[in-house]
Amino acid sequence: MMRFHKACHRFSLSPLCHLSPPPSPSPAASLLLPPKLSGFSTLCTRRCARVRRFSDNPLTTVMSSRAAARLRCLASVCPGGAEDGGGTSNGSVSASATVTEDDELALGTGYRLPPPEIRDIVDAPPVPALSFSPHRDKILFLKRRALPPLADLARPEEKLAGVRIDGHCNTRSRMSFYTGLGIHQLLPDGTLSPEKEITGIPDGGKINFVTWSNDGKHLAFSIRVDENGNSSKPVVWVADVETGLARPLFKSQDIYLNAIFESFVWIDNSTLLVSTIPSSRGDPPKKPLVPSGPKTLSNETKTVVQVRTFQDLLKDEYDADLFDYYATSQLVLASLDGTVKEVGVPAVYTSLDPSTDHKYLLVSSLHRPYSFIVPCGRFPKKVEVWTTDGRFVRQLCDLPLAEDIPIASNSVRKGMRSINWRADKPSTLYWAETQDGGDAKIEVSPRDIVYMQSAEPLAGEEPEVLHKLDLRYGGISWCDDTLALVYESWYKTRRTRTWVISPGSNDVSPRILFDRSSEDVYSDPGSTMLRRTAAGTYVIAKIKKENDEGTYVLLNGSGATPQGNVPFLDLFDINTGNKERIWESDKEKYFETVVALMSDQKEGDLKMEELKILTSKESKTENTQYSLQLWPDRKVQQITNFPHPYPQLASLQKEMIRYQRKDGVQLTATLYLPPGYDPSKDGPLPCLFWSYPGEFKSKDAAGQVRGSPNEFAGIGSTSALLWLARRFAILSGPTIPIIGEGDEEANDRYVEQLVASAEAAVEEVVRRGVAHPRKIAVGGHSYGAFMTANLLAHAPHLFSCGIARSGAYNRTLTPFGFQNEDRTLWEATNVYVEMSPFMSANKIKKPILLIHGEEDNNPGTLTMQSDRFFNALKGHGALCRLVVLPHESHGYSARESIMHVLWETDRWLQKYCVPNTSDADTSPDQSKESSDSADKVATGTGGGNPEFGEHEVHSKLRRSLLW
Repeated sequence: MMRFHKACHRFSLSPLCHLSPPPSPSPAASLLLPPKLSGFSTLCTRRCARVRRFSDNPLTTVMSSRAAARLRCLASVCPGGAEDGGGTSNGSVSASATVTEDDELALGTGYRLPPPEIRDIVDAPPVPALSFSPHRDKILFLKRRALPPLADLARPEEKLAGVRIDGHCNTRSRMSFYTGLGIHQLLPDGTLSPEKEITGIPDGGKINFVTWSNDGKHLAFSIRVDENGNSSKPVVWVADVETGLARPLFKSQDIYLNAIFESFVWIDNSTLLVSTIPSSRGDPPKKPLVPSGPKTLSNETKTVVQVRTFQDLLKDEYDADLFDYYATSQLVLASLDGTVKEVGVPAVYTSLDPSTDHKYLLVSSLHRPYSFIVPCGRFPKKVEVWTTDGRFVRQLCDLPLAEDIPIASNSVRKGMRSINWRADKPSTLYWAETQDGGDAKIEVSPRDIVYMQSAEPLAGEEPEVLHKLDLRYGGISWCDDTLALVYESWYKTRRTRTWVISPGSNDVSPRILFDRSSEDVYSDPGSTMLRRTAAGTYVIAKIKKENDEGTYVLLNGSGATPQGNVPFLDLFDINTGNKERIWESDKEKYFETVVALMSDQKEGDLKMEELKILTSKESKTENTQYSLQLWPDRKVQQITNFPHPYPQLASLQKEMIRYQRKDGVQLTATLYLPPGYDPSKDGPLPCLFWSYPGEFKSKDAAGQVRGSPNEFAGIGSTSALLWLARRFAILSGPTIPIIGEGDEEANDRYVEQLVASAEAAVEEVVRRGVAHPRKIAVGGHSYGAFMTANLLAHAPHLFSCGIARSGAYNRTLTPFGFQNEDRTLWEATNVYVEMSPFMSANKIKKPILLIHGEEDNNPGTLTMQSDRFFNALKGHGALCRLVVLPHESHGYSARESIMHVLWETDRWLQKYCVPNTSDADTSPDQSKESSDSADKVATGTGGGNPEFGEHEVHSKLRRSLLW
């Protein structure tokens, strides 16, 4: 699944896309946007197969007004801070700071700033996002701001049914936005014309949901403006692409967009269907001062209901009323000529999907009874077919409340699901229905059946069975009545299969095209490339070769090899399986990918000699640029020339390294070194180890290489790579495979495999002489934070300190599964307990920095996890620090928060990694033994002492690490 989402995130090619900026854009953020494609969810399903309260300990910074009252010794929070970050002239904390100075820093009086060398990278202006017009002749540049201020996050929000709502705007809260739009003509020679700015937009207007009309002549988008410190409700605007002039869609100034769920869709080239705030809506419901009764949950029917730890759920009937108030929409048909017509009745509409021929609408809505234990995605849901002028045709289904979906992987909701329009045929629906009741633990054949039916079937006409599957249905890529590809998979076995079917021929039997392990990246044949139809949908592109009657498609693959990814484009005969490689990435210096097919303006098969593709190209030190490649001469036309986002690190050193775990599993990591670093002259560096574990079913798959040594080093706003500017070695993404072969579950030996993977990685960087064995810090976010705490508990000999951001540390607080673990606490008690670093808090002796967003809404990583873990650590005298970020969620977005996180991280590394004072905080026995052995290794590697050969140094290190 990830591969397609990544490609979509890098470039928007669909005129039916709603374009909204990703949160917290950084200089290295993706340039190209995720499309929201009508009728495209099945394709995405397939091609998406590849981020409070505490104690009075002076070592705790609690950036929380709610927590301040509980901490009498802490100063009040006030945003701001000295430009020097409160440290030395370069912003770092001096290693020789006195106790008094450090205590003052630890307490703090507000937000801090990291050293300039880090701050300058994070504050670099973001590059614009790009979107191609439907006819591929224009490129839209969507301009965006840098990191948002904390004030944006501090606005009041309602947390209802798993959705966070800005009640003032009637939108999702924390929405990022674009600041301007500009259009460039793509000239025949591949160059861009001067920019035509979209004018008429109010000063300071916040732009969201940008989408092209199908003919490419208009853009539609929403605009919010600031009103007394708050954003206004969004208004729909349209722009003429030819003139660049923008104007409001509605003549009335009292029609506002309701953007809680669906916003708007193009019905045809001159009409939009808009989800609006009902004109009759009054003020929000008021919370009763006196409750009408107690809150009661009952299970007297003895129903088995197991749910993950979902956040922001409805708490009572008042919340349910508030959810209805904000989420209810009135649908309005609006023409570019100003004509307006209300259609349907007000309801909680969640999706609006026009049919391929734009005659019908697939309309989904939620209704009561709501739930207090699951989010709105599981609320009762109606799916109906309407005509595009608003006439009700029929109800496809009314799905009941789904509180009882089993937690086992591949479990799904009962009834019709994945309902979509065929992309290649007018007014034809298809969907899947489970045959196992949605419970993946039930053995049944078939497990899923895929059905198909016209929008308005004749009386008595039953749905047609399109295909039966023994694994879980994963979507369809359509081509025509002679060809479609159906995908199915099963997580427990990692099996994935692709079927070839002929939708219009019942006498042609389905056949398996690919049957493989989803973990085996070396065998991945790639994904079929799609072309855009005249209707604006996307179908499999058929390629026609001269004097050849074969049925050819294009397979776009990542090209994983033991030397790294070498992306490719194959011409594949769907009938014989024969393939010809027509394009391949450079292997020596560059990393190139095929982003999209560009020669798809015409209907029918595409001629091979007229093929045109969009490619990206980057290297270790050169940022991504985009080019057109044209057949038959393979002419390359570069169309972008983005400046390097952080020239101060343009000459950083990057290497993909391979090494082996003690059980024989091959591991990989990306090693980054600062510009100009020479290990023979400069000696070993302090090192930051940043990773995230993954689960596998086989050792062979776990040992496969993923990624490319030639990819550009993208540096996000909280990336570990920022410390290259502070002269750290960075071991990025060292693979930590947690393997469960056969009937064994991966987590049965989690700690053992975690430690073995970390030991192998540390041994390798020390053997190379680039990392000092006593100056290696470990860090991670979310499940990486969980990893960090476990490594400090179970492998303290490896690391000097740790940084854990937004983690979960006590698995008994997530009793119905976490990550990919689908056994309950009661089914696997020992696993839950042994994996929980909370249970090993007494073993953690190395300094650990905990950071968490106060409003974390990620299932499993409640802010309470860090709160309780800190108290457990403090209760055992551990050297620890907890920073809670007001208004931040699972990831951090406000500039003040991000800068403070970087300051905290840099302070921690400078204090507990660079000088390595942490031995004083370990137990006497542990300190003596680990210090002695580490000193021996440092003597052999750090000073370049010729007394020790490479093998001898490696052996001494291994003995040291195994202590």
